[in-house]
Amino acid sequence: MTHVTSADGTTIGYDRLSDDGPALVLVGGGLDDGAENVPLGDWLAATFAVVNYRRRGRGDSGDTAPYAVEREVEDLAAVIDAVGGRAHVFAASSGGALALEAAAAGVPIDRIATHEVPYLLGDEQVASWRAYVDDLGTALDADDRAQALRLFMRLAGSSEEDIAGAEAAAVWPALVALAPTLRYDAACLGDGPPPAARLAKVVQPVLLSTGATVDPHSAGLPFDFFGAAADAAAACLPDAHRLTIEVAGHVADPQLLGPFLSRFYTD
Repeated sequence: MTHVTSADGTTIGYDRLSDDGPALVLVGGGLDDGAENVPLGDWLAATFAVVNYRRRGRGDSGDTAPYAVEREVEDLAAVIDAVGGRAHVFAASSGGALALEAAAAGVPIDRIATHEVPYLLGDEQVASWRAYVDDLGTALDADDRAQALRLFMRLAGSSEEDIAGAEAAAVWPALVALAPTLRYDAACLGDGPPPAARLAKVVQPVLLSTGATVDPHSAGLPFDFFGAAADAAAACLPDAHRLTIEVAGHVADPQLLGPFLSRFYTD
């Protein structure tokens, strides 16, 4: 594992999955300790110099207080600087909101691909989002990490049966350890809807991919939740490209998504 020091002194851990080709940095989403993007990174490693990093508060990365989205933007900038000064970016889920914020802030990113950024649309979704953010803060302030996870899973469309199953699973303690970072993902998503003024500043080509099928663990979400969010974000971006693919869950199969990403980054 390699580390870089961010602007506020936070140590950020990253791995180089390959060394040849254009630099490509992978950004994780909610409850990801850096492992989720590795299969995709391995697939892309034949063509790109792939770098996978752990966002602050996850894995071997530090977590200097106080948190701000600007600090996470600086983290990504530090990783890009360490691997050559410019890079393409792939970002999953709420990590996509972070990557777009970084591009709007002027971080030297070439092309950006995001997969299923969970922006919230409409009065009902936004009201649910605001309630979640308030309840999440209350749970984390009380150090009730398990409750924070339950709140997140309900927001993400999980059933009570799914939540009970997760609590009984071997992975639950690792998720509990990551629960404080849910507040960071919430901050990246801001008020909920796509931030039109910020996205208008993103001049790079942006690919917004979504799945055509529903993740069985998110069955409670509105129909085409991620597709509608991507369409709304695309309408705000100067150079947006939309892609819908058959995926069997919120984490896309590298064999399905990888070829599209490879073509997008090399166009």
